[in-house]
Amino acid sequence: MNELNHGAAKKEKVGLGPMLNVYPDSVGASLSGLVKLLEKEVFKDVFESMYILPSVFNTDLDRGFSVIDYEVNALLASKEDLETLEQMGMDFKFDFILNHASVLSKPFQDIIKKGDQSIYKDFFIDWNLFWEGKGTMTEEGYIQPDAALIEDMFFRKPGLPILNVRMPDGKEVPYWNTFYQEIRYNPIDAIDLMAEMDLQYGQAHLIAEKVNQGLQEGKKPSEIELGPMASHQTLVVDYLESHRKYLGQMDLNIKSPLVWDFYEDTLKKLAGYGAGIVRLDAFAYAPKTPGEKNFLNEPGTWDLLERVKSLADRFDLNLLPEIHSKYEEKIHEKIAEEGFMTYDFFLPGLIIDAFESHSSVHLIQWIKDLQDKKMHTVNMLGCHDGIPLLDLKGLLSDGQIQNLIDVVVSRGGYVKDLHGKKNIYYQVNATYYSALGEDDQKMLLARAIQIFMPGKPQIWYLDLFAGKNDYEAVKRAGAAGHKEINRTNLTLEEIEGRLMKKVVREQIELIRFRQTFPAFGRGGSLEIIESDSHKLVLKWVKDDYSALLEADLKTYKYVISTSKSAI
Repeated sequence: MNELNHGAAKKEKVGLGPMLNVYPDSVGASLSGLVKLLEKEVFKDVFESMYILPSVFNTDLDRGFSVIDYEVNALLASKEDLETLEQMGMDFKFDFILNHASVLSKPFQDIIKKGDQSIYKDFFIDWNLFWEGKGTMTEEGYIQPDAALIEDMFFRKPGLPILNVRMPDGKEVPYWNTFYQEIRYNPIDAIDLMAEMDLQYGQAHLIAEKVNQGLQEGKKPSEIELGPMASHQTLVVDYLESHRKYLGQMDLNIKSPLVWDFYEDTLKKLAGYGAGIVRLDAFAYAPKTPGEKNFLNEPGTWDLLERVKSLADRFDLNLLPEIHSKYEEKIHEKIAEEGFMTYDFFLPGLIIDAFESHSSVHLIQWIKDLQDKKMHTVNMLGCHDGIPLLDLKGLLSDGQIQNLIDVVVSRGGYVKDLHGKKNIYYQVNATYYSALGEDDQKMLLARAIQIFMPGKPQIWYLDLFAGKNDYEAVKRAGAAGHKEINRTNLTLEEIEGRLMKKVVREQIELIRFRQTFPAFGRGGSLEIIESDSHKLVLKWVKDDYSALLEADLKTYKYVISTSKSAI
């Protein structure tokens, strides 16, 4: 039986207190719904911070990670919601995407309209200018870089990361595009064509029919056959290309002064929303140099982070660079050495490993690492992405990692390789509750371990409410919908029902304990108590207060006890 004895602890906020992690529409359809939830007595003194994912801003794709601008998304949130949450004692963590911006952003749209006359013409990376003199011009109009110069580069999708952009003068300019891209051709009608060409209505109608049928079949304009109207092919293709539209994310040119103005303006805006932490998404792709890696380019990456930090310091913002890498590469240590907070992407897999092997050995090794190297972390169980098991390489053997992957997949999880390169990087997509076999006792012990770990605990809302794998959401999302397995939106009514579950209520109590008990505050120290390998015993001490976790990794039962020394 689990025991949680609060003792005589006084209530106080701590800087390392728990952080709720949500999309703005994860709970009650909007941020105002989340406000209503957190105003309930059951959530009093539970969370100190909130990580709101970037669909809280004006975005178009990738559920928020393609940002048009950093204005609040009027459909999902308001500044008043943020102010109310701040008045409730919350500070915020927001995302800032350093590497790219949406093609619907003001700078990109200005380039499409004005071409070389745009003040933003250098805001994004012109592929041909970047590789000028370092490759061969192709018939398609882009430079194929010399093989030796790209052998260390990693492209996240097949082929070169290029999006061809048509300028007002008809010139095609390839821009660097690491992530998503889509080109759209809108259906046309006879009146459109007659306004542009010397055509009779019947001719224009026939062309429009053939063009629209070809577009529906997925053909490019140049691939559409016009039959008896073939003599108009060039004009029709030119018309379609000049009216094409784009979706996607364009890589920013960090050598442009305007990009740095944008960086500063954005950090100022996030600080104005009440941010305490800014998560730097995709930062490791931003620095690019011919012949060097395009991911974690050194020293370019560290130069970038230091310059961004100098901006963030003006607004009292803490930066959290987000990067997945193998433990053996020690990149997390390098980030910590440079003075940044870092993500504890190792904890989710290590807890599953401890449960499956009934051993605390690897988990204790990681805790000692954190202590010895004085790393300041944000830790988690689940999150909006998958469970990062390959990050454990170097802490666990390849066989142990594969066993964890097999276990989570056997419980309904999905593995998504990065365009077929399994050994490069992938995560297993599942809710953490399902990854634990939907076992309430394991979920509670996992949470108890998390709140006793060094760092700031980040709580994915679906973990808190014991969310199960959502296969219907994956089906609705289509081919790239694997991540939707762990992103189910919950109504306030659904949450009311889940609040009746013991696994939910006890998690809330554990998180409240972490938030309010003084032993966990800044200046507290964590001691690993020696015990049998199938047990984990951790003790936090600060001033007169102590908190002790005694966990059994065979039975998954635990006891938490507290004490306050007599003055």
